Amino acid sequence: MRTFGLSLLLFWLLRSRTCAFGAKVNKHKPWIEASYHGVITENMDTVVLDPPLVALDKDSPVPYAGEICAFKIFGEEAPFKAVVLNRTTGEGVLRATGPVDCEIQKEYTFVTQAYDCGAGPDGAGWKKSHKAVVHIQVDDVNEFCPVFREPLYKASLTEGKIYDSILQVEAWDQDCSPQYSQICTYEIVTADTPFAIDRNGNIRNTERLSYEKQQSYKFVVTAFDCGQKRAMEDATVVIDVKPVCKPGWQDWSKRVDYEPGTGSKQLFPKMHLETCGGPLSGVKVMVELQTNHIGKGCDRETYSEKSLQKLCGAASGSTDLLPAPSPSTNWTASLLTDSGRDSDLIYRFDGRQAANVPDHVVPQNLTDQFTIATWMKHGPSLGLRAEKETLLCNSDKTETNRHHYSLYVHNCRLVFLLRRDFTQVDTFRPAEFHWKLEQICDKEWHYYVINVEFPSATLFVDGVTFEPYLVTDDWPIHMAKTDTQLTVGACWQGGMVETPRFTQFFHGSLSGLTIRPGRIETQKVISCLQACKEGLDINSLESLAKDIKFHFNPAQSVLVLEGEDLDSINTAMTKVSYINSRQFPTPGLRRLHITTSVLCFGEDMCLNVPDIRAVVLVLPPSEPRITIAGSNRLVRPASDLRSPMGVAPFKELHITSTVMKGDAYGGARRPGVMELMHNLDYCDVLVIGDELDPERESLEVHHSALLGKHLDATNSTSGISIYGVDSMSHYEQTLRQIRYRNTRPASLRDRRFRLTCSELNGRYTSNEYNLEVSVLHHSPPVEHVNHMAAAQPQYMRPVHHPLMIHTLNTHMSGPPPPAATVVIVVCIAALVVIVVIGVYRIHATHQETSREEEDSVKEPEAEWDNSALTITVNPMETIGGGCAVDEEVKEDEREEEEEEEEEEEEQLGSVTSIESDSSDDEEEEEDESEAHDVKERKSKLEWDNSTY
Repeated sequence: MRTFGLSLLLFWLLRSRTCAFGAKVNKHKPWIEASYHGVITENMDTVVLDPPLVALDKDSPVPYAGEICAFKIFGEEAPFKAVVLNRTTGEGVLRATGPVDCEIQKEYTFVTQAYDCGAGPDGAGWKKSHKAVVHIQVDDVNEFCPVFREPLYKASLTEGKIYDSILQVEAWDQDCSPQYSQICTYEIVTADTPFAIDRNGNIRNTERLSYEKQQSYKFVVTAFDCGQKRAMEDATVVIDVKPVCKPGWQDWSKRVDYEPGTGSKQLFPKMHLETCGGPLSGVKVMVELQTNHIGKGCDRETYSEKSLQKLCGAASGSTDLLPAPSPSTNWTASLLTDSGRDSDLIYRFDGRQAANVPDHVVPQNLTDQFTIATWMKHGPSLGLRAEKETLLCNSDKTETNRHHYSLYVHNCRLVFLLRRDFTQVDTFRPAEFHWKLEQICDKEWHYYVINVEFPSATLFVDGVTFEPYLVTDDWPIHMAKTDTQLTVGACWQGGMVETPRFTQFFHGSLSGLTIRPGRIETQKVISCLQACKEGLDINSLESLAKDIKFHFNPAQSVLVLEGEDLDSINTAMTKVSYINSRQFPTPGLRRLHITTSVLCFGEDMCLNVPDIRAVVLVLPPSEPRITIAGSNRLVRPASDLRSPMGVAPFKELHITSTVMKGDAYGGARRPGVMELMHNLDYCDVLVIGDELDPERESLEVHHSALLGKHLDATNSTSGISIYGVDSMSHYEQTLRQIRYRNTRPASLRDRRFRLTCSELNGRYTSNEYNLEVSVLHHSPPVEHVNHMAAAQPQYMRPVHHPLMIHTLNTHMSGPPPPAATVVIVVCIAALVVIVVIGVYRIHATHQETSREEEDSVKEPEAEWDNSALTITVNPMETIGGGCAVDEEVKEDEREEEEEEEEEEEEQLGSVTSIESDSSDDEEEEEDESEAHDVKERKSKLEWDNSTY
């Protein structure tokens, strides 16, 4: 502007001078600056020039000659034109003739000249200025977004390292100016990624990555230009994490599902050890199956202690001091049970519970040989001076406080006290046996067995033998008449205190506490009783390499493999399996722990292989549904109930077990019901209502029914219990042979029983099968005789019936007489005895009662031999109060009476009596309605000969 002012001043001076001196017309050429610089914003049409476009002419103010008429542009296709704004002043402007795009061309350079208007109005004689250079720059507009050169970027890194730059992403912008075409920032759009990006697009990791945690990362990045315009499409970045070569097991699963009943299952079928190529001299692997959280340390059978002993072949005679609570074993009812342990009968003692064992249960014949066994879980004792914790104690009940024998824990030591009575030898004898073991206070289940062969005692813990580290001698106990009390969970202090009480309480859990007097337990039986039903196994032992050494611990919960060749070790590990031989295993997790030691040449340990922790998930088994079916009502004549063998209430009983099979765990089988054969461990027959009257009732099973089976039986007035692990068919056979007898059934209306069976000590129970036994009562024969005599006395005639008395001899198979006939004969026999022997009637009755258990069956009113006796009965004399007896016995009359009875039986629908001998096949059940029909059809007879 300053230059423009000086030029204008000079122009007016020159023009004034020309006028003053009478200058010639259009004497001078126009004048412009030598160069111009301009700026135009793209998509605009006006150029801003510096200096402004102004042409001066010295001929001014002469018209035309001093005026500027045009500016001309010279250049290659310059998209501009010059326009004169004021001819007098010579001002002009540059305008774009079309769209100006910076992205096409950022700068333009061309030449311009100014032209005056000439000497006259026709423009003739115009003059032109010198050429001036014009340089124009196009200003950019931020019209484009950044664009990434690649839509997807991939890179990889090694785990455990921090990188300055893993890869670089790049975006560009079509804008022409540095301001808008330059990418100023990059950003990671995905949240929570362990990566960062700088303004140049370099991506780095912000933390050390782990291949085991995550093998690949995928995230999105975007870009911004310097005008803060964001990329329309973001870029995706994928970064793979590569593991470093470090020693460890590869290709193993953290969880293995095990379906019950599938046998042995491989745990690591594709497992192999990575050693990074280092030279090895040996590998040692230890696989440990951890099951201490299940039941009594692992999946063991949960049958009762007696059943387990029988399964393992233990000698009979042991006494279970912690049985399941029942009416006959009620001393354990007040103890705390550890429920939810898959029916394991576990008692928990918290220092306040104890139980007195009844005197009739306590073994009274402890000799120099006996065995005490128990399952125990115990932790460290509380306090610095811990008190004794008694498991089992036999002490004086009153007066004194002597301990005859006891088993207790003191400061993680197991102590067995045995005080013998004075005998002929008055000397010191071993009295206390001490064992100090870690197992006593490790809070785990262990099986303890003490075999006493006085004066020595041996302890077995989980089948391993331990000798006492200390044996203390003491004087024998003086003989006394004081009764003793056997207690569990504490010791009874009955003497030298104001109030008898328990003391030395136990803190822990016990199960299966037994005493077997008279003999010690064998190592084989002890191992069987504590054996696990689950453990580790190796498939195809013959396929293992010869250089592989392996061994299991006794419980098969620990497997150790050793070898020099890596491939052999890998092959052996793929064959390690889990097996559970229980038909109904405990569902849940079993933990696996694998430790590895690698030896190199010349070094003890050259590689550090991380431990492996995995689990075996035992799926829930298909639960069986045990069903007991049969008749719910049994009606028998009184004579059958009175017979020595009684009746068989459960003769028609059937036991079945079904399971639901389906594809709940991904199997291919279709859902459905299938019958399953398995063992039972007890069946209880309970008397519903009043207990049995031992003077006239009994419910028992003969010992012969148990022969050849793993079964035992106990009975009482409340019922009968059959126990032992055996098949359902054996239980079914035994239950069918249970006999119920009632010597005076006349007073019995009905007797109800309830039967339930169990598998796995109550884990699976059957339905409650209820059975009612009723007596088939007879109608009094006198009433019928009186009625017929009053109505039609002229038609009465004597009828002869033989008296048939059955014996228990199995070789006698003759047909039994109808029950009504027996009743009539009994009545006649009674009257005959009264007439014949008179005052001896009562005496004869007592004699007959005393002989009920003999081979022949006699009626209470008289004694009869087994010969046939023909009796003639006169109904008219019966009405008068007496019974006539024909003293002459004739064989042909007997046959005639038998023929008449057979005809009557055919007319009455073959009504038969029930023979009460030892054969169950001759037992038949009659319905009361049938007996009622028989009574109606025999109304024409002199007396009712039906069995109703």
